[in-house]
Amino acid sequence: MDPFKQMGDWKKNLDQFFGENFWSEFDDIIKPNIPQINMYQSDHEVMCIVNMPGLDDLYQIDIYVDHATLELKGTIDIHHSGGTAIKEEILQGVFEREISLPFPVRADKIKATYRNGLVYIQLHRLISETSRRNKVNVHLLKDE
Repeated sequence: MDPFKQMGDWKKNLDQFFGENFWSEFDDIIKPNIPQINMYQSDHEVMCIVNMPGLDDLYQIDIYVDHATLELKGTIDIHHSGGTAIKEEILQGVFEREISLPFPVRADKIKATYRNGLVYIQLHRLISETSRRNKVNVHLLKDE
C-alpha cells in the first residue's frame, strides 16, 4: 500500500471536515519559506538580508518594491551532481515571496548588494508631502 496515497486521503478528509483553508495556517511549519529573510528596522530605514546560497548570476533573483511591499522572485540552485543525497537541509528551488514592510519606502532610494551568499536590501522610509509641518496663520475677527 502506498503511504503517500494514504496521506493524501487523510489530508482530503481533514479539508472536508475543517474547510479548504485549514492547511494554509500550517504552511510556514510544513513548508518553510525560501529564501530566508532577516529584517531590521531603524527610525528611517529597513535593512532586509536575504539568504541566497550559490548565486552565480545576479539575474537569478528579481527584487521589486511597491510602497510597503517587498517582492522576491528567483531560483536557489546549489549546483551539485554526483552521489546520492543523504541529507538536504539547504532549501533550494524556484521561489516567489511577498513581504510586508513596516512602513512605506522611497522608490528612488533603494540599494541592493550581494556578498558571501547574502543579498542586502537597504530601503528608506517614505516621508510623504502631506506629513510636513505647516504653519497655520491666525486671523483676527473683529467684533461687529
